[in-house]
Amino acid sequence: MNDRNNNIIFVIAAFVLGGLVGAGIALLMAPQSGQETRSVIRDKSVELKDKAVGTAEDLANQTKSRVSEIKHQGEEMIDKTKDRVESQVETAKKSMSY
Repeated sequence: MNDRNNNIIFVIAAFVLGGLVGAGIALLMAPQSGQETRSVIRDKSVELKDKAVGTAEDLANQTKSRVSEIKHQGEEMIDKTKDRVESQVETAKKSMSY
């Protein structure tokens, strides 16, 4: 599961990096003045930063949710195993007392 999450993060990072490089090249090749180009780059960088922060927050929330689910499943498994062991101990005590 961890490898899968790492692969997803890698793919997202690759898309973001590719988008940044592509946007930068497009802006630098556009027929605009230096001041206009810097303004567009600044605006796009703020926009991309906001998207990246939103994506990171979404990923963090999904991760927290999944960790909570796994924790709950682990607690249930522990409780079931504990009940089973206690039952077997009681059975063993009863069979030894006879």
